Parts: sequence; structure tokens; C-alpha cells
Amino acid sequence: MWLLVGLGNPGAQYAQTRHNAGFMLIDRLSAAWNVDVTSTKFKAMTGDTNHNGQKITLMKPQTYMNLSGESVRAWMDFYKATPQQIIVIYDDMDLMQGSIRLREKGSSGGHNGIKSIIAHSGTEAFPRIKVGISRPSDGMAIVDYVLSSFSKSEREVLNLALDRTILAIETILADGFHKAIPKFNGAS
Repeated sequence: MWLLVGLGNPGAQYAQTRHNAGFMLIDRLSAAWNVDVTSTKFKAMTGDTNHNGQKITLMKPQTYMNLSGESVRAWMDFYKATPQQIIVIYDDMDLMQGSIRLREKGSSGGHNGIKSIIAHSGTEAFPRIKVGISRPSDGMAIVDYVLSSFSKSEREVLNLALDRTILAIETILADGFHKAIPKFNGAS
């Protein structure tokens, strides 16, 4: 059993923003796997599927980014799952746009959604996939940057990164995290 949780903020005003790269991945994955992510449970939009013989929940927390851990904890408690059964997908400013990075554990790196998951799960040891969005240009506030939309050219690069992220997830599910890391970390 797996939870694939994409981080983002609910609401149309945030739908296409950089901070919603995780939601965008779940939307793309739900289309690729033909899974409806319309159930409301665990303070989230969810969809359950069996993919290649594995039970998987796709999740988009509806708590806003800073409280994402509430949804993850509720899912863990309901299924009596461990943090190692979770893959969190989220935006990362410290990665060049278009790159992805797989990690089995680590600090929040200042990302409020990850801080919340660490606080609610009680550990930094959960798998994650970071989607690079690059840093803002000089003088632009970080909050303004992450809540701004991608330009057309940036969106094309993001789409390639999201496609690679889906391949990475499928590799993780089939072969494990250790085999996926060297294959997918880095630029697309």
C-alpha cells in the first residue's frame, strides 16, 4: 500500500502556481492511470487505485500547504501505515527548473509542507520527489515567486519534469527507491 501525495494549495487562484507542482503531478498521474481524485477524506481530495498489483492512494491535501501533514497523518492512522509507504511530491526552489530529485529522507529545507509532514509523522524518513522550480530573480519575494504562475516556456519544461516524475514513481513502485535514484536524479 502506498500514498502518493502531491503538495499544493487548494483553490483556482493557486492552481497553476509554482507552489502547486505537487498537485499538478497528481492531476497528471490521475489522468495517466485513469484515477478519479474526487473523494473527500483525510482533509484531502483522494483517489484509490490498484496499479500493477499495488493499492495506491493519490492525494491532494486541502488544508493549504502549511498543514499538509494533517492529511498525511490521517491517512497513516487509518491504514496503520508507516512513513516509508508515502511518496511526497513537491516544488523545490533549490533545484533548477526541469530537474527532479529523489530522496528517501531529509530535512524540510525550509519547505512548509514538508515541515508539516515531519511534525505530524514524527520523522524525516519518508520518500519524496522534489520538482525543481528554480529561485526567483533578485528582488522578488519568495512568497510572490512561489505563488506566481509559470510562463509558457517554463510550463513546457515543467511538463517534461512531471513526465519524468511519473516514470520515477513507476520505477519506485516496480523496482524500489534505490534503483530509481540514479536513473532519475538531475536534469531532464
